[in-house]
Amino acid sequence: MSGPPAGGAVQAVLLDIEGTTTPIAFVTVVLFPYARRHVGRFLEQHLGSPAHESLWATLRAEHEADRRLDADVPEWAEPPRSSRVEAIEAYVGWLMDRDRKSTGLKELQGRIWEEGYARGDLVGEVFPDVPVALSRWHADHRLVGIFSSGSTRAQRLLFRHSSAGDLTPYLTAYFDTTTGPKAEPSSYARIAESLRIASEAVVFVSDSPRELDAARACGMGTRLAVRPGNPPAPEIGHERVLSLEEIA
Repeated sequence: MSGPPAGGAVQAVLLDIEGTTTPIAFVTVVLFPYARRHVGRFLEQHLGSPAHESLWATLRAEHEADRRLDADVPEWAEPPRSSRVEAIEAYVGWLMDRDRKSTGLKELQGRIWEEGYARGDLVGEVFPDVPVALSRWHADHRLVGIFSSGSTRAQRLLFRHSSAGDLTPYLTAYFDTTTGPKAEPSSYARIAESLRIASEAVVFVSDSPRELDAARACGMGTRLAVRPGNPPAPEIGHERVLSLEEIA
């Protein structure tokens, strides 16, 4: 089993979101379809805006890389504007159909969700034990970080507009795929370095065995989140928890 650090000296807890703090269905049934429905409107409103130019450039670069590898990628149209909107929307749909962990896609989704939260269309769903555990860890002076494939913008929004209120005061740091892939030990080493805490003093909680294996490989303690709606997990040598209140 991958238990807590030696002597129980847990200084930080690192949390996944989907299937750990938040039901998988909230992401797959609420957030992803919302982004898909509103991407066209978002493009119509913001394409050409200087505030979003870096996002379009990221998506364009990703499209070029995908085009070299896969002939089925939708064409990327240049002006006129209407053609660009349709082309980017088609490429975004292509990425979503393949559940790609694209940095550009995740950032675009986060910006669409930001508008949805602001309008009151969206409320971030968290399991009932989450605010209780976050509050206790905060009172115990333990750092709490988030590591999710969703953008850091999307992470902050979910916890700021959560069903339990604003939980961001309990959270220290946010990490996404710009830190590195979630299945690579080096990503977790970079997170520990960023937190200025030894990997051995961090416990990572996730519903993904591959992610837990990577965290364990860099020395972190691990816990497998067993939540309603999660797929059955094999016996993989990671201690299972039904609630975050069981940790530390």
